[in-house]
This record gives sequence, C-alpha cells and structure tokens, in this order.
Amino acid sequence: MKNHVEWFKFHLRNGQSIGPSALRALWADACGTLDISVSRNVQTLGPHTTTVYSLHGSPRLQNLAMVENRLRGLLEQSKLVGSLTVIRH
Repeated sequence: MKNHVEWFKFHLRNGQSIGPSALRALWADACGTLDISVSRNVQTLGPHTTTVYSLHGSPRLQNLAMVENRLRGLLEQSKLVGSLTVIRH
C-alpha cells in the first residue's frame, strides 16, 4: 500500500464526520477494489477546525470518471454533504 497515490480529498460540512471503517467501505465500493487506503487530517484555521479526508489507491486506478460518480453518489446516499476534489486526472 506504500505505492498508493492520493486520488480524492474531501471535507464534510455541518460537523459531519465518517469513521475509518465506513470511509474504507465507501471508497472500496466506489472504486471496486480493496487495494485502497484512507487518511484524515485535522486542520485548524483560526477558530475553525476542519477534517480533510484523503482517498488513496493504485496509480493504475481505471475509469476515474466512473469512480468519481460512484463516490459522489455514495456520499449522497450516506447523507454526507461536503466538498470533493479530484487530485489526479
């Protein structure tokens, strides 16, 4: 898993959060493989704290547009509202 690259990052709004197991399951479902990893980083900007979630996988991940659409749909189904950014194209 040390060869993984970051594909997406996102943060959630309104104090929402997702645990590592649920995040791994969501990401695995979106990209169709268990060869994945996830991380999170808590950032403090003045009085505000936000958590940035990162989704990592094989550098040979196929059909990124489909994976992104699935990921967006799964986040919506989970009632998670936030901002998703594609890191690699």
